[in-house]
Amino acid sequence: MRQVFLDTETTGLSPDAGDRVIEIGCVEFINRKATGKVWHHYLNPQGKLSSDEAIAVHGISNESLLDKPTFESLAESFTEFVTGAELIIHNAPFDLGFLNAELRRCDRPTAQSASKGVTDTLAMAKRTWPGKRNNLDALCDRLGVDNSGRTYHGALLDAQLLAEVYIGMTRGQNSLAMDDSDQAFGHSGKPAESLAHITLPVLAADAAEAAAHLAVIASLEKSGKTAIW
Repeated sequence: MRQVFLDTETTGLSPDAGDRVIEIGCVEFINRKATGKVWHHYLNPQGKLSSDEAIAVHGISNESLLDKPTFESLAESFTEFVTGAELIIHNAPFDLGFLNAELRRCDRPTAQSASKGVTDTLAMAKRTWPGKRNNLDALCDRLGVDNSGRTYHGALLDAQLLAEVYIGMTRGQNSLAMDDSDQAFGHSGKPAESLAHITLPVLAADAAEAAAHLAVIASLEKSGKTAIW
C-alpha cells in the first residue's frame, strides 16, 4: 500500500483569481512506514506575488522564489511521484484546486487521475471530532505529535506532520495485530490486542440527555432537514 502525504503553499487563496503554487511537499509511505523518499520543491510563480497575508502564514518571500524552477518544468517529475499512490491531504479540495490549475496550464491530467484516490484528513477529523478545531496544529496537540518546529507553515514539514497525524488517527483500524513499530496502545500502555478480553461498560443516556436529543431532532426537522440518527 503506497501512500503519498502532500501539502502545498501558495501565493493566496484562489487559483481562479490567478494565485499560484510556490511550494510542494510530498512524503512517501509504504505499508504505513516512511520510505525516506520525498518530493519537495519551491516554485517560481512567474510574476504572481504572494499577498502579505500569505507571507505571514508561510514566511516565503517573493524574492526568494525568483531563481526557483517553474511548476511546468517539474510537472512530469511530480506526476511520476504521485502516480499509483493514495494521496492523503489535509483539506484536499484546497490543495487539489491549486495543483490541478497548475497541471491544466501544462495540458496534463489532474492529480486525482494519476493517483489511486484521495483521502481528506480534514473530513476524517470532522467526522471523528465534530464541532472541535481540526486544523493541523489542533490535531497534533490532540494526538501527541510534536509540532514545536512549526513556526511557519511549510509544505514538506506539514506533509511530515500530517503523516504522523494520519497514523495516529487510523491506528488499529486495519488490525490490532500490528508489528512493534505500529501498535495501538490503550491507556494502560499495553498493546491494544492484550486488552481484547476486557468488557467495556455501555452507558445509556439518562432522561435529560434523551430529551435534549429529541429536542435537537425536532429543531432539525422544523428547519426542513432530515435527522438520520
